[in-house]
Amino acid sequence: MTSSLFRVCARFMATASTSVETTMSYPFSKTALIPPMPVGEFSPGLIQGKGLMQHLRKTLFTPEKHQMIQTLFSRRSPKQLVPGSIVTVISDQAPTLFTGVLIAIRRRGPDTSIRVRNILQRTGVEMQFFVNSPTLKEIKLLKTPSKGRMRRAKLYYLRDAPDKMSSLAGSKSLN
Repeated sequence: MTSSLFRVCARFMATASTSVETTMSYPFSKTALIPPMPVGEFSPGLIQGKGLMQHLRKTLFTPEKHQMIQTLFSRRSPKQLVPGSIVTVISDQAPTLFTGVLIAIRRRGPDTSIRVRNILQRTGVEMQFFVNSPTLKEIKLLKTPSKGRMRRAKLYYLRDAPDKMSSLAGSKSLN
């Protein structure tokens, strides 16, 4: 009982000491301070749209890229990407061109990504590409899996079986 009484008194004294204010305070807390509102005109750059909107226009994808995403990642599209396909990804960053076996598709709306694996100089190289990234320019479907589709959604077992991956690469070509 005495400890709770002591706690209440300590809280009262702590808030009472901060009651002197120099700026406007937050109505739910005496310790939080709100900075004063800026007074003045907007800069000419913001009036002309040289701020956030200019950046968004530069980084958002074009209608062609939107169409590519719709055809390759739609579940009803006949040209959809499926795990086991051979794809070429073109991006702005190094490496600018990467060809390999599509081993995973992670469908998360705007955060959709694909994972492509290839063997370069006897070393397995895997890259993850975010589809809505402004650095990604194009995804080309080179070959589909030989039997139509794979039995697994994620082909992570190809990491340990390079002979199976090479058999995928030697399958039929896309017409």
